[in-house]
Amino acid sequence: MSKLSFHPLTPDRWADFELLFGKNGACGGCWCMAWRLLPKDFKQKQGDGNRRAMKKIAETQTPPGLLAYDGREPVGWIALAPRETFVRLEGSKVLAPVDDRPVWSVTCFFVRKDHRKRGLMTELLKAASKFAKKNRAKILEGYPQDLKKELAPPFVWTGLISAFRKAGFEEVARRSATRPIMRLEL
Repeated sequence: MSKLSFHPLTPDRWADFELLFGKNGACGGCWCMAWRLLPKDFKQKQGDGNRRAMKKIAETQTPPGLLAYDGREPVGWIALAPRETFVRLEGSKVLAPVDDRPVWSVTCFFVRKDHRKRGLMTELLKAASKFAKKNRAKILEGYPQDLKKELAPPFVWTGLISAFRKAGFEEVARRSATRPIMRLEL
């Protein structure tokens, strides 16, 4: 990788987001909406409906995440926002709140194939922590996988525990063998 830079997803960067995610919306028409919608709503909007929903968020709210660039090319994505933004977290027993402190959540990564296994996930987390702190967050929280064997990249979209550790996150809870809750105090 040459020189990496990180930028919030704003309307002027939407074309780069579409380029990175491709015609399938990263994976299965998700467009990074899986955590933002209840399962029935997600399935109903899958594909173009999710794309339009994410575009509206990028146009009207705090940027929903950061794009990573290698030079001028978009090569990575990290989704982050206040936890309450991600309605699908509300019903999770495994990822239930650890305490009553307000947190921002990292819910999704997407890294272009030719930039995988090069440390980009860790760099995205470092950039996300700066962005969250700039937006007055006190804690950044993530829900990576702690795998015993390697999975195909589409199945590790919530991140890997090793990347979170390298970015300074610490495990604060684990209600499932493979799904820790990691935090970084900002």
